[in-house]
Amino acid sequence: MTVSKPSILVIEDNREIRLSARFVLEDFNFRVADAENPDQAKKWLLQQKPDLILLDMNFGLDTTSGEEGLRFLRWLQQQAWEIPVVAMTAWSNTELVVNAMQSGAGDFVEKPWNNQRLLQVIQQQLQLQQLNQKNRALIQRLENPTPELVWKSDAMNHLMQQLDAVSATDANILLTGENGTGKSQLAHWLHLNSARAPQAFIAVNMGAIPETLFESEMFGHKKGAFTDAKEQRIGRFELAKSGSLFLDEIATIPFAQQAKLLRVLESGEFEMLGSSQTQRTDVRIISATNGDFPQLIREGLFRQDLYYRLNTLEFRVPALRERPEDIVALAHFFMLKHGQRYRKAEIKLSSCAIKAMQAYHWPGNIRELSHMMERAVLLTQAGTVTAEQLSLPVAMVKTIVASELLPMMTLETAELQLIHQALAESQGNKQKAADLLGITKSSLYRRLEKYDLAN
Repeated sequence: MTVSKPSILVIEDNREIRLSARFVLEDFNFRVADAENPDQAKKWLLQQKPDLILLDMNFGLDTTSGEEGLRFLRWLQQQAWEIPVVAMTAWSNTELVVNAMQSGAGDFVEKPWNNQRLLQVIQQQLQLQQLNQKNRALIQRLENPTPELVWKSDAMNHLMQQLDAVSATDANILLTGENGTGKSQLAHWLHLNSARAPQAFIAVNMGAIPETLFESEMFGHKKGAFTDAKEQRIGRFELAKSGSLFLDEIATIPFAQQAKLLRVLESGEFEMLGSSQTQRTDVRIISATNGDFPQLIREGLFRQDLYYRLNTLEFRVPALRERPEDIVALAHFFMLKHGQRYRKAEIKLSSCAIKAMQAYHWPGNIRELSHMMERAVLLTQAGTVTAEQLSLPVAMVKTIVASELLPMMTLETAELQLIHQALAESQGNKQKAADLLGITKSSLYRRLEKYDLAN
């Protein structure tokens, strides 16, 4: 994770003042760019973003009203870039300062400035911006709570130990496994347990991006870059700045677009569509797939060099059927979650429901289990979910329920018990009893003689 000097854009029509600001700010270890007027600054800002803007309020219109500076501040607010601005005024003009602050300026300095005062104001604004970013990250984490990870199986214990050992690194990670095994939850967990946790976690479903929009989605585009580009769009790499970028279903990227992604991963650079300005990216890449990469590479559908860039560390997430010890714990977790969501009182699982879930093979993995528990919570009218209320194969459920009703016993004991039950229900009528048992009357008599029940 790289750390660069903060950048400042100075907007000032006086060349000598611009040079003076550059010398002072570079001495304070800032990177400096400058523009002669707001129009020139707007063009510059459409190409790149500084960490702070130092803005003179008066230009060619007049020397006192500050109207040009105010118009620029209002324009900047409309862009929603959240770049802190320090206004500069040539003399104390309380009304202009108030108007500037109302229009989005964070603070002001008077010209000629005191160098220490200028440094103090800039540092305060940068620190305030960092605090705001951390607050937004905290809100994001509250809105997207800790991933739903529940486990006690040896298979998951082994995987989590491996992930814990590498979570703090910046190495690219590839998660493989079947659909619904929780790869996206694990990707989020990796982000939250890394040094990038205060920054953004941006997830992208690569399979849902049309090939024609790949570059726009990933790298962004400028207004007018193509026919439907009516507004500027920020790409996912820029949104994830200093954070983590999760590329789900990575194997679905069209072959023609793979080279573009590879270039960014190799160079750390990209350009917005319609812009010649190169931007640097500082993100950690976490990918996931249920695809068979060796097969895809052999068939010429996925670039081998891109695969090697993505799988610095590769981990397979086990299917739910490979971690049966976790089924009941996950079921209880999802019942509690959905019960709270739908305001249902505490709901329990019957013993036959638990046996049915443990016997099921779960082709849809954890996602299927969550949906099943949600349905059960919605449909149950009692406090206990039975096997019949689960959307499981009917034949399997009947077998489980029958085993609950008829405890394990020898075949002879079961036959004798069924004969007694049939005779009781038919009130001793041998023909009716034989019909209930599904045998002939003569077969019933042979069994009665066998068990000494003929009299």
